[in-house]
Amino acid sequence: MPRHIRIVLVETSHPGNIGAAARAMKTMCLDRLVLVNPLEFPHTDASARASGATDILERAQVVTSLDDALAGCVLVAGTSARQRNLGPTALTPRACVRKLMAVSPEQEVAVVFGRERIGLTNEETDRCHYLIHIPANPEYGSLNLAAAVQVITYELMLAKQISQIPSTYDSPSATTEDMEILYAHLEATARNSGVLDPANPKHLMRRLRNLFNRARPDKSEVNILRGLLNALQHNRHGHDRGKD
Repeated sequence: MPRHIRIVLVETSHPGNIGAAARAMKTMCLDRLVLVNPLEFPHTDASARASGATDILERAQVVTSLDDALAGCVLVAGTSARQRNLGPTALTPRACVRKLMAVSPEQEVAVVFGRERIGLTNEETDRCHYLIHIPANPEYGSLNLAAAVQVITYELMLAKQISQIPSTYDSPSATTEDMEILYAHLEATARNSGVLDPANPKHLMRRLRNLFNRARPDKSEVNILRGLLNALQHNRHGHDRGKD
């Protein structure tokens, strides 16, 4: 399995679930595990549930924020047990895995799993390009964290044999850090122009995030957008000076 795929667990409350997730990963040839603020780790329950996959636990990266967990990623998929009115496009595991596997092995991608009880917050799903919704019994759709990891990693294993046509386009995809800089620039420009009212922002920035997450601009396109924003800000400042 390509090593550019990382599994991210956010604020896992039970250490046994971390171990079981590591076991699920190892059976499907994945070994990059990132933990965001786990309640208890390392822990004997994690080691016991890993059952032979303790090497993944030993190499697991523990970070304090989702930003750190996604550093360098160009494509992020988050899991969600519920449908959301506003947010990234929701796909089945198989459909989303096709998009993950289409990314060049030189570029980083992540699959993010939320808390056992409440999953991912709206703010966290806004960091994702896609959501993965695992079809389940509508009367009992509660899926254990490790079981969800097993479903997704199985689909990744199944898809790894699919041949990909290499891209001839030479501009690398924008990373999550590149996009956060763009979003901050967009928000500042929107505020300065009066398009965004800080007292009543509604969902403007969330909708812009969703738009760009669907588009997945590359670094060159992000630079073009930021250049346009700089020009607009410069022209506005010059116009304001002219009024004086």
